[in-house]
Amino acid sequence: MAFKCGIVGLPNVGKSTLFNCVSSGRAQSANFPFCTIEPNLGFTNVPDKRLEVLSEMCKPKRTIPATVEIVDIAGLVKGASKGEGLGNQFLANIRETDAILHVLRCFDDNNVVHVDGSVDPVRDKEVVDTELQIKDLETVEARIAKVQKPATTGGDKDAKRVLDLLMRYKAALEQGLSCRTVQVVNEEEASLSRDLFLLTNKPVLYVCNVDDASAARGNHYVEAVREAVKEENAEILIISAQTESEVAEMDSYEDRQLFLEEMGLSESGVVRLLQSAYRLLGLQTFFTTGSDECRAWTIRRGDKAPKAAGVVHSDFEKGFIRAEVIKYEDFVALGSEAAVRAAGKLATEGKEYVVQDGDIMHFLFNV
Repeated sequence: MAFKCGIVGLPNVGKSTLFNCVSSGRAQSANFPFCTIEPNLGFTNVPDKRLEVLSEMCKPKRTIPATVEIVDIAGLVKGASKGEGLGNQFLANIRETDAILHVLRCFDDNNVVHVDGSVDPVRDKEVVDTELQIKDLETVEARIAKVQKPATTGGDKDAKRVLDLLMRYKAALEQGLSCRTVQVVNEEEASLSRDLFLLTNKPVLYVCNVDDASAARGNHYVEAVREAVKEENAEILIISAQTESEVAEMDSYEDRQLFLEEMGLSESGVVRLLQSAYRLLGLQTFFTTGSDECRAWTIRRGDKAPKAAGVVHSDFEKGFIRAEVIKYEDFVALGSEAAVRAAGKLATEGKEYVVQDGDIMHFLFNV
């Protein structure tokens, strides 16, 4: 079950440096625009202390964490929607992602060239937003032209529902707003919305890349961004890509923790970034445990037990009978599956059970 986050932003804001910190890939990082041309791909583990605890308790032969795919996408410039710079390629690469990590430069450094000549993260954000909105408006207008006749004169109820949603998107885009600001009224509309694959409808995390001294508390640039996005219901993360780069090169866990403490940080920005990305994608984790393997599995919030079974193996979903479920807290408190059973804390759940984050599950099936 692959989920993909795209790292986007203007050239030279720290995207590739950040990508190198969070992924198994190694992107070129340099002080000139369009250093990144082809998107860099890398899979990264999602930090989860619960898996570490389960692995310590069960002593399995292997421990397998959940993963997220990270994509470092070429820097965008004004006019990208019309093909400027690497515009068409940039927009196509964003369309393939499930969520956007929008990196904004929030630091001063005369040695790092800014494509527009000065540091202004709010302006930079608006450049990217505008280009994505222009492209979405083109998409929406093309779809309106396609469904308007059957919706208005042909009596096609499905086309009318699509048209109603498209007109709301068009109104928002013409006001300079992203599609994610438009509220969908039910699951049917949510499904229609997803099928449109609009760029500005993707969930976004604004990553404020600051200097080392601002890594713990941010700075005036971060506050300006916070003010600019307050109506978007978007999350902001403060991180110093340079600091994270230094942390990533340290071999010792103790050295890394000491360094972070000296910086006034309780944990790595990369850890916070990956956890935020996971939430941004609407994901949660369930676990399977045993002497052979402890593993974290990824599903969407709201998924039911058969769907979770299918993540482990497609046959488990096809022949699903029931799931045995242990709450993580009960397993840790009681110390073993046998103790959980003896205490009557193991639940047997059917097809309608909605999986909860942290559930430890065993599936019974027949095919």
